[in-house]
Amino acid sequence: MLDATDYTPRLRQLYVDSIRAALKEEFGYKNDMQIPRLEKIVLNMGVGEAVNDSKKIKAAFEELEKIAGQKPVITKAKKSIAGFKVREGMPLGVKVTLRGDRMFEFLDRLITIALPRVRDFRGVKGSAFDGRGNYAMGLKEHIVFPEIDYDRIDQMWGMDIVIGTTAPTDAEAKALLKAFNMPFTN
Repeated sequence: MLDATDYTPRLRQLYVDSIRAALKEEFGYKNDMQIPRLEKIVLNMGVGEAVNDSKKIKAAFEELEKIAGQKPVITKAKKSIAGFKVREGMPLGVKVTLRGDRMFEFLDRLITIALPRVRDFRGVKGSAFDGRGNYAMGLKEHIVFPEIDYDRIDQMWGMDIVIGTTAPTDAEAKALLKAFNMPFTN
């Protein structure tokens, strides 16, 4: 019988077995602690329709919880904006930060299952790095994840995915994500 303590995510094992050595050789790191690694993945869903209908935030909360495998946090408005009918403290979205095994599991599902299910998918932009080794991307429809039952959803939401790495430069972060088979276009 497989014990929960014996389980290691596939991508974490790949990182330990081969990616670390390849990055160390490619960039000539002197110390193993210099080798870039994944730090966290932040998923965010903005639910602007929650201004008019408070049930939408609850639905987004439940769907992001299914996708991430852990409870999200409801984000609230910091300021009142009369033009958007938003008051301070009003719920406007949900977000979750993944670390450790859940982060590797999510990245695996994103690369192997969700991204290939995106309509007209040709790869992700290779220039969406922030200059400090973090990668940001967006999805127009959250239904590309297999955890979401297409027949039970009432609305499709987009979501932002930010992959935080310890890489000091964009080139090193891109090499790390490429080693995980992230489908970059350029």
